[in-house]
Amino acid sequence: MKKINIAVVGTGRIGKRHIEHINNLACLQAICDIKKDVANKISKENNCPGYYSIDELLKNEKEIDLVSICTPNAFHAEHSIKALQAGNHVLCEKPMALTTHDCERMINTAEQTNKRLFIVKQNRFNPPIQAVKKAIDEGRLGKIFNVQLNCFWNRNPQYYQESDWKGKKDMDGGTLFTQFSHFIDLLYWLIGDIETVHVFTDNFTHKNLIEFEDTGVVSLKFTNGALGTINYTVCSYDHNMEGSITLFAENGTVKIGGQYLNTLEYQAIKDNYKIKFDEVSRPPNDYGFYKGSMSNHDKVYENVINVLTKQAKIQTNMLEGLKTVQIIEKIYKMANKE
Repeated sequence: MKKINIAVVGTGRIGKRHIEHINNLACLQAICDIKKDVANKISKENNCPGYYSIDELLKNEKEIDLVSICTPNAFHAEHSIKALQAGNHVLCEKPMALTTHDCERMINTAEQTNKRLFIVKQNRFNPPIQAVKKAIDEGRLGKIFNVQLNCFWNRNPQYYQESDWKGKKDMDGGTLFTQFSHFIDLLYWLIGDIETVHVFTDNFTHKNLIEFEDTGVVSLKFTNGALGTINYTVCSYDHNMEGSITLFAENGTVKIGGQYLNTLEYQAIKDNYKIKFDEVSRPPNDYGFYKGSMSNHDKVYENVINVLTKQAKIQTNMLEGLKTVQIIEKIYKMANKE
């Protein structure tokens, strides 16, 4: 089977991770970065054309099957729409966009052009997440009463100082968009949509570095009646501490924990049922002086390729990407009120 041709727009840290997996699973057709020295270096290393603007790439590259958007958050909508209008399928990094309105524009364009719009949500592939999702779908836990999401990470000054967009409100969007949108997606995927939120936020240790909160406490009521909390911070001292989801339900209690939702820390389920999984969790994305979520981008690409070549079921569709942005928007809107 012919490998699909993929172009990558944005070759920063996450863009390089995409390129690594594309080279293993598909064909890297071209790359683009507005920083000319970076584009030249990456294109030379990968023996493919390099461009300094997405417009030039889309104008000159006619054999692209998929465009991967790895640019700063604020450009996801613009770049995805351009790639779709040029006749390409799109894989967009998280968050899908910074506003519900922009997500809707992306969805409308995908529908008008009859092209696929995939959203990166690699934490859905974490083995304990997959196993718990299966147990929920099978009704093993019964009605879910309460959910606790903890996101305790460290983002030190260097993280923001070395970036020309992270920490800036209009480009970044906020801590929930850049650091923890994967976690919000998992709440929606596992439990459902959110009806009501109450929020407290503050910026404790990053006042001269970022234009928004570094810590938040959120109380939630889901549309199915479940209650929940989100406790998040990038002030964990020195390094990432925990990423966890705890579920309290009528037939069991389960905690997925570790630093990156990569271990099943606790389970007590009716009739001594045990959630089991064989696959070992991957290490996190390692960027040197900080770490990100689990490294499952190969699984993201495998799913994308299988959808495009074998009519497989899409793992994270554009409507689910929209829901994550809607929930984050709802949280930030309430934070501004309170």
